Amino acid sequence: MKTIKGPALFLAQFAGDEAPFNSWGSITKWAADCGYKGVQVPSWDGRLFDLDQAAQSKTYCDDWKGQAADNGIAVTELSTHLQGQLVAVHPAYDAAFDGFAAESVRNDPKARQVWAVDQVKKALTASKNLGLTEMATFSGALAWPYVYPWPQRPAGLVEQAFDELAKRWMPILNHAEDCGVDVCYEIHPGEDLHDGITYEMFLARVNDHARANMLYDPSHYVLQCLDYLDNIDIYKDRIRMFHVKDAEFNPTGRQGVYGGFQSWVDRAGRFRSLGDGQVDFGAIFAKMAANDFDGWAVVEWECALKHPENGAREGAQFVKDHIIRVTPHAFDDFADGGADAAMNAKMMGLDR
Repeated sequence: MKTIKGPALFLAQFAGDEAPFNSWGSITKWAADCGYKGVQVPSWDGRLFDLDQAAQSKTYCDDWKGQAADNGIAVTELSTHLQGQLVAVHPAYDAAFDGFAAESVRNDPKARQVWAVDQVKKALTASKNLGLTEMATFSGALAWPYVYPWPQRPAGLVEQAFDELAKRWMPILNHAEDCGVDVCYEIHPGEDLHDGITYEMFLARVNDHARANMLYDPSHYVLQCLDYLDNIDIYKDRIRMFHVKDAEFNPTGRQGVYGGFQSWVDRAGRFRSLGDGQVDFGAIFAKMAANDFDGWAVVEWECALKHPENGAREGAQFVKDHIIRVTPHAFDDFADGGADAAMNAKMMGLDR
C-alpha cells in the first residue's frame, strides 16, 4: 500500500487580479500559509504561468518550479480543463465557450479547435519539462446536448460523436505517450466523458490507450446519483488524479438532478466546502490507500455558501486529517509463529 500525497490545492478558483492571488510568488506563499504542500496549476492563467515558455524552455520550468519550492510548495500537475473543453464543442455552445480561447481564434470554431489541440499538446510538453507525470483536462463534448433522449436520438448519432471525439484526441494521447505524461479526464457533466460508461465508450475507440486515464472527483458523482465508492474499485487502474471536493444532493417534490434552472444556492444538488456535504471521504481515502493510489489529494474548492479563503484553509486541514499513513506491516504480525511448507502440510494434515 502507498500513502497519498497532500494536501494540494487547485488554483483555478483562486487566481485573481488582487494580491496575493495575482502572481506566482504570492499565491504559492499564500497556499503554503493555508497549510498546503502542493498546487495544481491552471495552464491558461498568464498571471501564474507562461505556457508557451514552459513548452519551450526547461530553464523557465526549473526557475518557475524553484520559486514555488522556495515557498514550500510543489507543483502537482498542470490543468488544461478550458483548452480540453475546446477540443470538441457542439455548435450550441460556441458562444458560451468562445471566451475560453485566445481572441485571435474566437468566432472561428475550426481555428479555435486547432488552437485548443496545440494548447493541450504544449501543456503535455511543459509537464514533461517540469518532471510531472499527469495532466488534468476535460474531454469536450459533441453528444452532450442529446444526453436525454427526447426526441428519440437518430441511430448512430452517439456512436459517430464518440468516433469523432476519439479521432480528435488520439494525436494528443500519442503526444502524451511521447512525453511520458498521463492525460487525466475529469469525468464531469457537460462533457461527453461524464460517467463510467461514457469513459469506457471513449476508451474502446482509442484502443485502450495507456495515457487515457481518469481524474476522480466524487462531487460530480453525488450529483448524478452514481455510486462513487464502487467507481473507485471499477477504475482503480485508470484513476491517476484525485480532486477532493464535497457535494450534497437533497431532492424535493419540486426538483431533482436537473435543478429546475435554479442558481447553485437553490439547487437540489450543489457543491459544498469539504466536510459540509455528503461525501464519505473516510471511505474514499481508505479505498485509495488499499488500491495503492500514490498521487496527490488536490482540494478543488467550490461552494455555494462559504467564502473561498475559509474553504481553502479548512480544506487543507480536512485532507491532512483524512490522509492515511499506510501501515508497513500487518497488525497481527506479532503473533506470527513462522512457517514453512512442511509446517503448512502438517497444519492441514497432509503429512499423514
